[in-house]
This record gives sequence, structure tokens and C-alpha cells, in this order.
Amino acid sequence: MVLESILNPLKAERKPGEVFFLGFLYSSIAVLLSLWIFERYASLVLVFLTVISTIPLIYGVIRMEEKKDIKIEKESLLLKEHGKALLFFILLFLGITLSLTLWYVLLPTDVSTRLFNIQQQTILDINNQITANMTFQASLLLKILFNNLKVLTFAVLFAFIYGFGAIFILTWNASVISVAIGNFIRSNLSNLANSAGFIGIGSYLSIFSLGVLRYMTHGIFEILAYFTAGLAGGIISVAVIRHDFRTKKFEHIVLDSADMLILSVVILVVAAFIEVFVTPALF
Repeated sequence: MVLESILNPLKAERKPGEVFFLGFLYSSIAVLLSLWIFERYASLVLVFLTVISTIPLIYGVIRMEEKKDIKIEKESLLLKEHGKALLFFILLFLGITLSLTLWYVLLPTDVSTRLFNIQQQTILDINNQITANMTFQASLLLKILFNNLKVLTFAVLFAFIYGFGAIFILTWNASVISVAIGNFIRSNLSNLANSAGFIGIGSYLSIFSLGVLRYMTHGIFEILAYFTAGLAGGIISVAVIRHDFRTKKFEHIVLDSADMLILSVVILVVAAFIEVFVTPALF
């Protein structure tokens, strides 16, 4: 397909910066098509179209990482090589998030509401659960960590079952985070306009940057954890198809994936602490 030919997996790992713009492009095309053809179901269609456009590239990267597991024996070197793939995934996610945030902020309110209707409801449900049940930071920490571990589990399962399945969950998360950032930006712009009466370009950029930092301070760690777990599940999925379960190579792949899963849980715990204790203090 045309979108698939823009960037191949090998070039994506060598020039990860281009992946950011690719994520921006894929999601922007998905927004336009979902509003044009599937407006009634645009909230989900934009996620599906973004995922579909990334599947060939994602699957190619996962296959490359699985081959590295076979060739490289030293664990530290292997984790370093996997780091290239994780950077690729992170930049793809950031490109999608920035694109959807801009669309949410720049589109007329009625259009953006239709486009992100389900995402808005998801944020409302999450906020209601937290405010209704949490009174202490320790309880909030456990609640957030438990929810994030559920997402991590689904990322692993989707990646194992579908190979590239984790990208669906992560694209969905990108769309939800984009709406959260967009709400923050709109709210602060409205408050500034009411108090100052005029908003310059500097104010727009300042509030936009603040909105991104507000959610990415902890969000980047969460996404890194999900991608690490998803990569582990995807590598095992490819290995199951390509290798005998009883070979030493397969055992090495499983052990490497187990290391990545443990690492992802540790990162997720760090992310939860940042979300509960650091982010509120900064913002």
C-alpha cells in the first residue's frame, strides 16, 4: 500500500525521528477519513484506521527484534538493541498524540465532540471512579497502578495473540491522552481569555506546552512500560510461529521476553509514583 512504502522497518530504526512525523501523518489521515466517511462512528474508526496504517511497519520491527534474539546471546547488548525499537514505538506514539491533540483543539467544538465522543466519556468515567473512591494518596496509587497493570496485561495478550495487537491499545490510549491534553489547553485558554481579554501566540504555545508536560510527565513512562511489554509479547508470538518450543533459541527468546516484562512492571510502578506524587506537585 502507499502508506506502507513511506518507511521500512530497517530505516525506521536507523532514523527514528522520521517515525514521529509518520505517526502524525497516519493519524491525521485517519481523522480526515473518519470524519468524511464514518462520521457517526468516528471515535473508533480513527483509531482503527491509524492502527491499520501502522501494522506493516510494526510487524516488520517485531520480526527484526525476534531475529536479534536469535543472533545475540549477551543480554545487555540485546536490551540495548531492543531500545532502538522502543524509541521507534515511543516516537510513533508521540506523533499520533500530538496530531490528535492539535485536531481536538483546532476543530470546532461540535466537530471535535463527535470525533472524540467515546474518548471524552472514557475520561469522565475514569475521573468519576477516582474522585468517588479515593481519599488518600496511598489508595490512589494502588488504584492507578492496578488499572495500569490491567492495560499492561492486555497489551501483552494482544501482542501475543495478534503479533502487532498491542498497537491498538496504545493508539487508543494516545487518543484518550490527546483529549485530556486538549481539555487542559482549552480550559486554560478560556480562563486566560476571560482574565486578559486577548491571547497572543506566545500564550498559545505556553499553554500547549504546559498541557503536554502535564500528562507526559508520567505518561511517557506508562507508554514506555506498555511498549516494552507489548514488544515482549510480540517477539514471543513471532517465535512461536517460527521455532520449535524445545529449542535453546526459543528458551533464550522467552527469557529475554521475561526480562522485558519485569522491566515494564518496574517502569509502571515508577510511573504511578510520578503520577500521584510528582505531577500534582508540579501542576
